[in-house]
Amino acid sequence: MPITVPKRIAVLNLMPKKQLAESCIIQILSSSSFSVEIDFIALDTHKPKTTSQQHMKEFYTPFSQISHIDYDGFIITGAPVERLEFAEVTYWDEMTGILNLLKQYKIPTLFICWAAQAALFNYYGIKKYPLDKKLVGVYEHKCVEPENPLFKHFAATFYAPHSRYTEIRKEDIEKVPELALLSESKDAGVYLVQSCDGKETYITGHPEYTLKTLHQEYERDMAKFSKAELPYNYYPDDDPTKEPVDKWKLHAAILFENWLKYSAVSAQQVIHNL
Repeated sequence: MPITVPKRIAVLNLMPKKQLAESCIIQILSSSSFSVEIDFIALDTHKPKTTSQQHMKEFYTPFSQISHIDYDGFIITGAPVERLEFAEVTYWDEMTGILNLLKQYKIPTLFICWAAQAALFNYYGIKKYPLDKKLVGVYEHKCVEPENPLFKHFAATFYAPHSRYTEIRKEDIEKVPELALLSESKDAGVYLVQSCDGKETYITGHPEYTLKTLHQEYERDMAKFSKAELPYNYYPDDDPTKEPVDKWKLHAAILFENWLKYSAVSAQQVIHNL
């Protein structure tokens, strides 16, 4: 059966700096060989504090206004709430409602960072654990299941950025027969997990980040806290005045390309499920 090229991707953007996250997603998706239309989706129960309401009205559709979930794929970004318990997140009820609809209609979904933790907890009861300090930087990873289509054209080892305060653990993933651990890092732990039907793809890091995103986060944290964890393996000689080194862009582009090609389905199949 020929692979149907996806055309419409919805992005539920939970990041505080909406335009920055938009730029990351647009750049990584536009680097693929597919023609992709992106619809940015907003929560109904949460109003962002760092993005103007004019911008939200102009570029976002509230999830409740989606009359049919006729997308070829769905992406949910990370969010700066990972140190809260899930139930403490103000929009947790709406979040779980969205997650349950996506699973019910079998919409291929890519979960990034906190969204991955939230979905794994909602679907499978997998917990997140606090880290002693922020895990931030660019880490080496290996393919645990190199034959998985997501790793087509991948090298055996590759790099990816992380920026988080919590983790999910390998032993918890391995207890769930519906999940497969696809990639991990000696230093950053679990990286890529997928449901056995290929509909759910979980990434604990941020492969979508542009070259300067970690630098911008580092400057933000320095301004806010007067100190911050220096991103690992990111600046030459660990000198934040030097231009960061891009070690992940190629593999990130391949990962998103493979997700579009092998995990996303056509809108007509989604509509049939409805």
